Amino acid sequence: MPMPPVKRVLLKLSGEVLMGDQSFGLDPKVVGELAREVKAAKDSGLQICLVIGGGNIFRGMAGAAAGMDRAQADYMGMLATVMNALAMQNALEQIGVHTRVQSAIQMDQVCEPVIRRRAERHLEKGRVVIFAAGVGSPYFTTDSGAALRAAEMKCDALLKGTSVDGIYDSDPKKNPKAKRFETVTYDRVLADNLKVMDASAVALCRDNAIPIVVFSIRENGNLARVLAGKGVQTIVQGEA
Repeated sequence: MPMPPVKRVLLKLSGEVLMGDQSFGLDPKVVGELAREVKAAKDSGLQICLVIGGGNIFRGMAGAAAGMDRAQADYMGMLATVMNALAMQNALEQIGVHTRVQSAIQMDQVCEPVIRRRAERHLEKGRVVIFAAGVGSPYFTTDSGAALRAAEMKCDALLKGTSVDGIYDSDPKKNPKAKRFETVTYDRVLADNLKVMDASAVALCRDNAIPIVVFSIRENGNLARVLAGKGVQTIVQGEA
């Protein structure tokens, strides 16, 4: 099923995508490739917001599981997302894409605070806006942050770039007979715990009628193909 018509989208990337084949950190080559994907999408006339996770540097849940205080671990994870946002900003600006980073944790020396009206002005001027530090509070994932920013910015869709080409009824890496959904409802995702995004993020998108488009970001040019209605993806939406 092709993408619905969109003018403004939020692209959510996991931090792990930025690692490439490494086990940790950032691969500048991969970040550069992703930046070119974003530029191609922007050059098609779209207004683009970005949210990038921090799992390639530090994941709050993992820290909590290892015995750290959950809130402290989550704040560390938020700071990791700021590092990723700055890396993506650098890669985008090297190829001529004007970019602003807005952080939910104020750090004026390196980025702007999250101010919705300012972010809207940036988008209207053709800049890419990267939202960092989640929602600025512990116990919320970057998925929730992405859904919140997509609603706040009145995005037409939330695109989630992952390592698989959509949503399956079971793990396709473990089950070769897993079936990929072309479309699936928000309620089915929540009821069957399909693990597209965390439940609060899916519910927020449902309540604001924001389609979630899940696709593989690891294939070169796939973002542009999905936006053009030619790529492989799963669309999460309400009942037809």
